[in-house]
Amino acid sequence: MTEYLLMVVACCLLACTPVQTRLLEPRASSSTQVSATDPPRVSPVDQYVTTRVRELRIPGLALAVLKNGRVVKLGAYGLANLETNAPTTPATEFRIASLSKQFIATAVMLLVQEGKLGLDDRATKYLDDAPATWDEITIRQLLTHTSGLVRDPIDYHPYTEQPITDVITAAYALPLNSAPGGRWLYSNIGYYVLAQVITKVSGTPWDAFIAERLFVPAHMTATRTGNAKEVIINRASGYSEVNHATVNAENWIAVRPSGAFISSALDLAQWDAFMDSHNPLSPANRRLMRTPALLIDSARVDYGFGWYVDSFLGRARIHHDGQYPGFRADYERFEDDSLTVIVLANSDRSDLAALALKVAGFYASTLTMPPFTLSAAVAGHAVADSQPIAIRITATDDGKAAPNSLVEMEIWDASGNTVYKEHKADESFDAGQTKVFTFSWTPTKGGTYSVNVGAYGQKWTPSYAWKEHAATITVH
Repeated sequence: MTEYLLMVVACCLLACTPVQTRLLEPRASSSTQVSATDPPRVSPVDQYVTTRVRELRIPGLALAVLKNGRVVKLGAYGLANLETNAPTTPATEFRIASLSKQFIATAVMLLVQEGKLGLDDRATKYLDDAPATWDEITIRQLLTHTSGLVRDPIDYHPYTEQPITDVITAAYALPLNSAPGGRWLYSNIGYYVLAQVITKVSGTPWDAFIAERLFVPAHMTATRTGNAKEVIINRASGYSEVNHATVNAENWIAVRPSGAFISSALDLAQWDAFMDSHNPLSPANRRLMRTPALLIDSARVDYGFGWYVDSFLGRARIHHDGQYPGFRADYERFEDDSLTVIVLANSDRSDLAALALKVAGFYASTLTMPPFTLSAAVAGHAVADSQPIAIRITATDDGKAAPNSLVEMEIWDASGNTVYKEHKADESFDAGQTKVFTFSWTPTKGGTYSVNVGAYGQKWTPSYAWKEHAATITVH
């Protein structure tokens, strides 16, 4: 039996026992003495994730971590269903929203590899009655969100089963946001079009083609389109928050190709291992999927085919997030470190990328968060509707280089409401380096205000440090 199949069997056996947290980690060494009365040891990863699940008020969360192509962690926390008290397991099935785009993109690349489709083919070649404004849109631009198409369909009816061709046709009337290839704009409707292209070229419905060519060979027995009517064992219920109370989320019936599938942490771990060991795409096509796209002016965008492509702490990062009523998902691949982190949750209120990046740091020292010390000082007296106040922010990187970082200042009033914020982006810190930033604020009314300071990674994710009440401003 191959190593890949051994991993599959091990994962499935783990999923059969519904305990809250699962580990595929080294056992204690033989020299370690553990008595029958000792409490079970909880890993630092479990401690961190359990704390964040509680802080973020997430009902249930599942986690998979792969290192060097092998599962090293399957974790499950909280409840898949609050009403039945059903626990989350690695086999719990969540809506994965836009993580689905990688499957559509891979299916398109299969057809390209087989010579049935060209990346620079015009999309209108495979569409009926498309408007002239779409004539220059290519398959490549649809994959990379550079087509100029709007973000979301205007004729999507979430509680009605409808052909995706109806949704695409309704978009014909909308003007493009830019000339094809002119700029990057995330477009769900573009992935509707790609699904229709798969159907037209393959002669098989797009979802059936993906299942047959990808899910079956990857042994992904739980992944399927998120049909609300179908009875699905281990399906998680989705939750939203309204007026600080947890409520059942909307349960859409219509399938959106841009976020079509439900899956489990266990199945996505299968997929990740499959991509590394039995990937049907050639190495050149795999690299192409994870190559940043270029606009017509040769400007680079941080997106490939179905994946964001950028870096974190100087390490190559391939990732995607997903959001759907009642659900969030995040998928992080660090190929420099042979590490993958997958997080699925049945709450739509909190972005999971920061949590996933923190988990990555437990398994690769190159990805641990740089520690920061933050402080603030206010110069002079403050008078409402007078001169700007100078606020000096000091940020010290306490021991690890932090490229492409961001430092933010927020000013809160006495009720904790934000009245002003400002930031400096693209700041790179060497290990141990201190930087001083001067911000200014002109208050409009008297009162007592607090200065709060944060340090973040590129594009605000993740948070490295946050200090509330770093300084106080009294405005007369």
